Amino acid sequence: MATLRQGVNRNIGRILGTLRAEWQQLYNRYFGHIEHLEGDAKEICEQIVDRLWEGDFYRTSLGHFDFFWMRDFGTVAESLVKTGHKKHVLHTLKWALLQYRNSATVTTCIDKSGNCFNAPMHAVDTLPWLLHCLVVSDYDLNKSERKFLEHELRKYCRRYLDTTGHVRPIEFAEMRDAVIYDRSAYSVTLVGRMAWCVGQLGLESFPYPLQKYQEELISRYWNGQYFNADRATDAFSAECALFPFFLGVIEDEALAGATFDYITDNNYDDPFPMIYTKQSDEFAYHWWMTAPFMPEYEANTLWSWHGLFYLHSLRRYKRPEFETQRERFAEGMIEKHGMFPEMLNKDGSWYYAPVYRGDPGMVWAALYVDIATIGHRDMSRRARSSA
Repeated sequence: MATLRQGVNRNIGRILGTLRAEWQQLYNRYFGHIEHLEGDAKEICEQIVDRLWEGDFYRTSLGHFDFFWMRDFGTVAESLVKTGHKKHVLHTLKWALLQYRNSATVTTCIDKSGNCFNAPMHAVDTLPWLLHCLVVSDYDLNKSERKFLEHELRKYCRRYLDTTGHVRPIEFAEMRDAVIYDRSAYSVTLVGRMAWCVGQLGLESFPYPLQKYQEELISRYWNGQYFNADRATDAFSAECALFPFFLGVIEDEALAGATFDYITDNNYDDPFPMIYTKQSDEFAYHWWMTAPFMPEYEANTLWSWHGLFYLHSLRRYKRPEFETQRERFAEGMIEKHGMFPEMLNKDGSWYYAPVYRGDPGMVWAALYVDIATIGHRDMSRRARSSA
């Protein structure tokens, strides 16, 4: 009876969490206010990061995403650690693991009441991002947390992978969750990253090595200029092209350079980085995340997230265009609006659609603080050397 009651409570929590998220989205579209913060790009982003911490966990935005999203937090956890917020990162992970264990599953989202839910549906990258966060923050897992993660890894293998360890051709959410992919390069990359993290954490319930996914990316997805979006199309999609390099699953300077050259030659960084895709007709979409409800939402729009993945990758490979691209991004994406937006229209204006408005104050701002902080450190070193 107690187990049945817990299951009912978990399901009610998931429903309430989902309904609240959807209501917040609609309310903010028509009644929400977008602040204009003062300062340069770094100062604006620092204000946002500070305000997203309320003592328990990092919210995803200052707008309708006022809850925890595993994917979003996963992408910024390492940058938060590097810029002096490790204590808050560890606290967020402790809080999230507690909610996940209480709910008996890892989900994409958790609201401030502890309700765990998936939005828009269960996702292939949720557990990989959780393990990534644990590694980059040096989180010390206790015995109960390890037992829970081993159980989740076994569930993950059954649900998302075939008997040889390859991603199954099933429908699930991922970073570009408006699109229905056929085993995207992004999903393969995240499984590869998880394979590496499992080893770092000393977990035992994932039997496949990182090399398996590295080989798959090169043999099945690389087309000579970038990684194809998925197995059904050779179209360019920002997250599929960039994440093998951003997460270090592929560390090949020639492949990275070819990708950066393709982005520049095809103006994916115009007017500043970066456009999701210019081949939106090549993809199948969930009906509720495209026209007329959300036209070009994850298509021909400028996404701050991917602009930063691009900038981080340029910096890692010491590309000469890094500083120019960073300045263009800072001016057009952040300082123009006095805010860190989710995404903008192609002309740099704020994205509005009948049922959606681009969210302000994304936690992704931490990625920019990381870049800007490193830049200031480098300049300080050069100044001391000159003196």
